[in-house]
This record gives sequence, structure tokens and C-alpha cells, in this order.
Amino acid sequence: MNTLTKIQLLYHIAKWRATWDWRNTKKAVRVPGNPKFMGAREAVGMIKDGSVIATSGLAGNMRASFMWWTIKEMFQETGHPCNLTIVSVGGQGGRGKIPGTLEELGLPGLCTRIFTGHTETYKSILKLADQGHCEIQIIPQGTLTLILKAMGEEGKNFVINKTGAGTFIDPRTGRGTPLLNGNKPQYVSIIDNEYFKYECPWPDVAIFNAPSADKEGNIYQKNAVMIGESYEITKAVKKRGGIVIANVAQIVDKGHDEIFLPASDIDAIVVWRGTEQTGGVKHIHYWDFLTLNSKTPIDEGIARVRFINKVLGITPRRTTADEVLARLAAKIFVQNSKKGDYVDIGVGLPEEASRLLYESGALNDITLMTESGVMGGLPAPGIFFGAAINPTEIVSSATVFQRIYRRLDSVILGALEVDGNGNVNVSKRGEGAINYVGPGGFIDLTTAAKKVFFCVAWGNQSEIKVEDGKVKVLKAGQPKFIEKVSEITFNGQEALKAGKEVFYITHIGAFALTEKGMELRWVMPGVDIEKDISNVIKMPFIVPENGPIVVDDTIVSGRNFKLKFE
Repeated sequence: MNTLTKIQLLYHIAKWRATWDWRNTKKAVRVPGNPKFMGAREAVGMIKDGSVIATSGLAGNMRASFMWWTIKEMFQETGHPCNLTIVSVGGQGGRGKIPGTLEELGLPGLCTRIFTGHTETYKSILKLADQGHCEIQIIPQGTLTLILKAMGEEGKNFVINKTGAGTFIDPRTGRGTPLLNGNKPQYVSIIDNEYFKYECPWPDVAIFNAPSADKEGNIYQKNAVMIGESYEITKAVKKRGGIVIANVAQIVDKGHDEIFLPASDIDAIVVWRGTEQTGGVKHIHYWDFLTLNSKTPIDEGIARVRFINKVLGITPRRTTADEVLARLAAKIFVQNSKKGDYVDIGVGLPEEASRLLYESGALNDITLMTESGVMGGLPAPGIFFGAAINPTEIVSSATVFQRIYRRLDSVILGALEVDGNGNVNVSKRGEGAINYVGPGGFIDLTTAAKKVFFCVAWGNQSEIKVEDGKVKVLKAGQPKFIEKVSEITFNGQEALKAGKEVFYITHIGAFALTEKGMELRWVMPGVDIEKDISNVIKMPFIVPENGPIVVDDTIVSGRNFKLKFE
């Protein structure tokens, strides 16, 4: 990426930061003869107190910012609409820092209940929950998308599956769906001691972001980074005569693209030129490398996304030890996978492994499935999570989860804690709602996948140095491999029963889950098993009879490092 591009991106960031809270919710764009085009305040006036609002999007993608600001302003001015329930499949908050997200609804009396899979970014709403002002219900992300699909297609507000056995969501072993229990209703129940029935309240309002509409009111998704749940929530709401509000960036001619939703499904269209394609990028000035119509080389797109995240401080600064972990993870993945596999790759350290798969060309031999519904290309990290660089297909999140449940060979994910039973916690960082992360699509993915690869930092605040071809643990930090995880988001023993292969790759080596326990199967050169592992972690583990495999120099140094499926 050249210097001029970097300057342009810095200007883009500065302009976004300076104007990211600008709006005039009283402004309206109208189309003569079509009353569906109206101002945001008129559209919000259609929402009744106590409504269940379903929305679409993930992270910074598809934010209907103009609508959330308007709902907040009208509530502050009039007290209405109030007592709202939000159904949001993925995290669409701003971590208490970025405006224009669903966090705008985090006021006492405004949002009093939320159904979601991922909570971490909803800081204002989590604070309400800790104060007793908001009920939070957790439903695995993929399962929630399939409930929304069932509403529109089958007229039922539930699905029955085997997702979540032995995890916190299983009422037999955990708390079930309520985050902070306290006499809150359960939306999961057991059927025949084998299946789970997950339910969700029926939404009567759908709000989503789209790039454009024509003057008749048909909605188009051309140049969107994802379509999320827009289609499913629209069909679910219309099934019972509810209200659908589309927040679009511009009006285009009919035939602009294939019609995504017909005008007959839409009740209100709010046009706002500031509507974003993704975080900080407007639909009217879309970035083509995040769409199906990219003319930008993938390497250029990757460089731009990395630069943006680096400047914003969104993604962690990776160390040499992190690079070694990523190489080990990618190598173990390739050794235990094959060409043609269907794979999902999570955020954090797994993204580093996926980068190596791309750079080696191995990514061309597998099919990536991202829970947002974006397929192919390279999953975009940081603020752009949920999008992909030069994707090859974009489907709804419900459609991709249907595919995932039909066939998912492998998944590469992160972890907060691991124990001797192979259990993993990714959902609970600490006590109270404010420290809750949520499982996102993790439970669905690990239920569906045949092989599970976890990329796990050795410890919080650990210091690990790579020198002279060896890995040295200077400071163990707070171990992530512990006696018992604080919450089970992945149940290792249930995975073994299902015949899954499970690996845990770290800075010091890697474990494999076996019937006998956690086996230290690979160890980094320079790591002393007794001093650096046994004396540090409380998690019991076993060592193979002939000792663990010592990781070779190509992984530690990166020299002549290659990845190729056999």
C-alpha cells in the first residue's frame, strides 16, 4: 500500500471521527406519490410501546444508526416508544465508545429486554442489566437465526435441535437462556432428554439497513458487505402483519440490481445519506473490496483493512510468539484436514492462522463459511468483523447456518479458559452482565463441526520470547489452562461422545483431547515441561509414552514454512 493511500485512509478516519455523531433526525426525504418514504421520526412514531423489534447486522456492519438515534431522541422527548424488546442475532454495540449503535437504546425504560447471542459490545445495555433495568436472554447465534427463518417460513417461533448439550445453555447443567437468572423465564426446554427446544418472542417490528431503494419502494442490497437477517426478520414480521422499516442510503432507478425485498413487504423507508456499509464507510462511498463486485486486488484490500485497524487500535499488536502460535495452529489444521473441507474461522488469534492459510495458498483448497453469511475471500478482522475481503458469495446468516449444520468439517476458534475435561469458556470474562461476552455462534459451530481447533494464548499478561530458535517463557502470567472453567461454552466430554477431534494450540505447544484426558502432543523447543507447564497450570494433563513432538524450526523461525494439504 503506497503512501498516498495511507494518507487518504488517515483522512477518512479523521473525517469519520469528527462527524460520527452528526445527524438531523427531523429531516425527511420524500418521494411524491409514495407515502412509504418518510422521515425517521414518522417511522418511529409507528412503533408502539412494548414492541419487539428485530434487527439485522453484525459488529460494525449494517448499522441502522439513524433509526437508533431517532428512537432514543423521541423517547427522551416524549417517553415513547418505551419498554422495547430487541432481538439482535449478533453484537451490534459500540463498547461504550462508538455512537450510532444499538447502545443508543440503553436507557432505563427504553430497552427493557434483549435476545441475542453476543453481548460484549452492548455496554450501556449491560449496565442496565446489572442495575436490574433490563432482562438479557442468551440464545446461540445460529439457532436464533433459524428461529427467525422458521417464523417467516413455517409460522412457528421455535426450533428443535441438539445444540448446547452440557454447556451453560443446557438447563440440566447450566442456567439456560437468562443471563442473570432471578425468576426470568426460560426460552430453552428439554425434549426426550436429548433435544432442545429454543423459543423467541415474535417480533412486530423489523428495522434494517440497506444500500438503496427505488421510488416504488423495492429494496436492493447491491454493494452491501452482508445481508444478515434482513430477509428473515422482514418475513417473520409480515407473517403477523407487523411493521417493516428500511433505512437506506439512496434512491436508485428500478432494475438497479435484483430486487432483494419487494415494496409490498416494506411499510416505511427512511433515506439518510450517512447510512453505513460498514463501520466508518458510507454506502454512497462503498468500499468495493468488501463486496461481490470487487475490482481491488485482495492484497490491497487486506493492507487497507489492517492499516485501519492498526490506527484505530482495534486489533491487538501481534508478537513474534503470536506468529509462532499461528504457524503451529495452521500446520496442525492442515495436517488434520483435507482439500475441499468446509471451515469456519473465528476472531482473534484464529484470524492470524487464516492469514497464513491465505498467504500459503491453502485457503484456495477449502471453503470458508462465516457465520454472517459471507463466503470466500479472507475474513475481515477488527472493526470489519463479519465482512470479508473479496468474498465470492453472500447469503443470509440463517442460510449459512443451515449449511453449517448440514456440513462443517472444521472450525478454528479462540478461548478464554480451558480445563482438564477439555471444556472451554469463551462467554464469561468475569462477574455481572458488564463482564459477559456471550457465545455468539460458538455453540452452534462447535456442535456442527467434526474437528475443532482452539487457538489459546498461554496466559493473560504472559511474556514469551522467541530467541535462537527456542521459545522461552519469561513470565507465565495468569494461566488460561485451569482446574475448572468458570462457564462451559464447549463441553469436551460431549465432543468426545460425538466423535469429534479437538486440539488446543498455544504459545508453548499444543494439546489434544483424548479419552484419557488432555494430552500434550506438541511442545515448543526451549519449553521445559515441568518448569513451564506442570508447575504453572492447575489443569491435569498427560504426556505421550514417547514424549510430545518437538515443534520444528520452520514453525518457530518461519524459514521455509509451507502449508499444503496432502
